[in-house]
Amino acid sequence: MSSQIQDVGFWGQSWLVGVPLIALTVVVHVLGLGLIRAAFARAFKDRERYHRFPLYHFAMVMWLTVTLVTGLHVVEATIWAAAFLLIGAMPNPHAAMLYSISAMTAYGHAQVYLEDHWQMLGALESLTGLILFGLTTAFLYGMIQRAWPGRDK
Repeated sequence: MSSQIQDVGFWGQSWLVGVPLIALTVVVHVLGLGLIRAAFARAFKDRERYHRFPLYHFAMVMWLTVTLVTGLHVVEATIWAAAFLLIGAMPNPHAAMLYSISAMTAYGHAQVYLEDHWQMLGALESLTGLILFGLTTAFLYGMIQRAWPGRDK
């Protein structure tokens, strides 16, 4: 596989690896958000049961939602880290995961770098992170709208 990737050119390698990774992680994210939403359907349906403590119910729903979404982002960063290891862009799993989370969150302060010919792949992961966090923000907004105390169904 790596010999086919090398024939594409300096930046082309990153695009060949990055575009499928973008598609994969966006699909994983959307499916994960859908599963989280489905899991909370009962919590929204049975809200009347928690009428004595609506703020507590809201806080618990949002805490669990944020925790699950954070786990979803970790899974997606792990997919990118595994790809970095598979193509030889990172020397070990620790460096790959540190770089991946740093790129995906646009943190950028980790002292871990991709080799020159894979740097575009890092930029593509950062782009993916923006897309994923945008989807997450929209999802959390929707969850707040559904779970807010006193809100009509």
